[in-house]
Amino acid sequence: MLKRAIMKIWKKKLVVAGLIVGGAVAFSFTTPAERYFEIAKNLDIFASLFKEVNALYVDEVNPNKVIRTGIDAMLESLDPYTNFISADEVEDFRTVNTGQYGGIGAVTRPIGKRTVVTMVYENYPAYKSGLRIGDEVLKINGVELARLTAEEANHIMRGQVGTPVTLTVKRMGTDKPLDLEFKREKIKISNVPYFGMLSSEVGYIQLTEFTPDAGKEVKNALVNLKEKGAKYLILDLRNNGGGLLHEAVNICNLFIPKGKKVVDTKGKVAENNITYETLNPPVDLEIPVTVLINRGSASASEIVAGTLQDYDRALVVGERSYGKGLVQVPRLLSYNSQVKITTAKYYTPTGRCIQVLDYTHRREDGSVASIPDSLKKEFRTTHGRKVYDGGGIDPDIAIAVADDAAITKVVFLNGFIFDYATLYAHQHPSLAEPRTFSLSDKEYSDFVSWMKTKDYSFQSPVETELEELIAEATREKSYDELRSNIDQIQARLKELRKNELINHKDAIKALLEREIASRYYFERGAVETGFKNDKEIKTAIDVMRNQAEYKRILKI
Repeated sequence: MLKRAIMKIWKKKLVVAGLIVGGAVAFSFTTPAERYFEIAKNLDIFASLFKEVNALYVDEVNPNKVIRTGIDAMLESLDPYTNFISADEVEDFRTVNTGQYGGIGAVTRPIGKRTVVTMVYENYPAYKSGLRIGDEVLKINGVELARLTAEEANHIMRGQVGTPVTLTVKRMGTDKPLDLEFKREKIKISNVPYFGMLSSEVGYIQLTEFTPDAGKEVKNALVNLKEKGAKYLILDLRNNGGGLLHEAVNICNLFIPKGKKVVDTKGKVAENNITYETLNPPVDLEIPVTVLINRGSASASEIVAGTLQDYDRALVVGERSYGKGLVQVPRLLSYNSQVKITTAKYYTPTGRCIQVLDYTHRREDGSVASIPDSLKKEFRTTHGRKVYDGGGIDPDIAIAVADDAAITKVVFLNGFIFDYATLYAHQHPSLAEPRTFSLSDKEYSDFVSWMKTKDYSFQSPVETELEELIAEATREKSYDELRSNIDQIQARLKELRKNELINHKDAIKALLEREIASRYYFERGAVETGFKNDKEIKTAIDVMRNQAEYKRILKI
């Protein structure tokens, strides 16, 4: 829901970067020798430039910082996915790609000036030694968290397997801080944090990562669900940003025959032109499958959704996917650093490249445009259905998901949902099973009353636009003529503001229920509590049970 709204966007520019890539527009050479000369020339210019700046600049220059800024700006001019990874960042990079690290098995999040525990993984040191969701971390190994950057705190929390770490935490209901000791273990983040039966016939698998063993984990979940009687399957790839390409191939292999093409990669270097096919016998060629996607589904997620769609093996439900059709590979550099380089584009079995942004042809201001509809090409699935390239994966059944209201974002991002869930768990020693748990009207009213004691003033997008309108009307000297209308709008907005928590009750209540359930049932609680409000899941169940409609859409 709000997860997809929390995205990191890098926007750095430096004049020095222009010198690094300044010769790019002239890189149309007749011989390799000319190209290599231009590369050597520009590297020499850059080295000379830095030498002069370092020697003469009025203030002291930090070489690591300045060079890193230049590197980042240079690579950003290519695409957002070609990145430099310093020696200090290699461990974090490895964690992202493998899902493994040495630590205690807990997730933290900054809320204001606090750092709070938002998830504890069962059967890992954090869980076994008593760390709880809602605890505020005050110190790590005796060092106050306020003295550390988020990166420093993360590095201290993680470490070599078998080594100790002590957290000092503040817990609701305790007078004094608690010192909790842990011994770090090898933590493996599951690609499939949840799977289960939604009914006696419908199985559900949530896949959030494509790190090693993703295919094996999905296979194990599928086999388990079939043993429990699953006749239909929902594969949830929403907000899955992708990962390892070969794991996407392994997952497709569960549902399509051995020897079928899954994806082609094509790049400038011949060795990057690879066709990936399924290598093993499938698990099930018949079970009806629905794949859930949204605008946060990218890369490997799009390979799975696109491949199963191309073969008419699954129905795709939800929003149009992100549109990342690029492949990256890491390369080792000197001093234990690495670079992750975009080396190829990938194409689904029909020949679609679903890359939505054209980084090769930028506008004059450097911005990137989406591929226009006029340039998108039509392709045909196995059964003749029309599909298109250049814009992500279009779902077979589109479900519009409204953006969250400003008040919903405010109560979540400012930690009010989180803190009230902690209070609720402190006051209620037990909770009903997640699938049946629901806040009563009285309990939601208690939350609204609690919010009245909090400062959550903010400016909504409508108020911002109205403010800009007033400023523009004032400049054009038409404000007096519009004043009565503007006053009416302002009065109405003020009235609406009083009841925002009531007007957006359904969305806020859903967030509260998920957060509260996580206190008692961890990841399972958060997932299962959300089922009853999930339009995509409901649509998937309805269409699969109506096999005539399912087959009509897929032209089976």
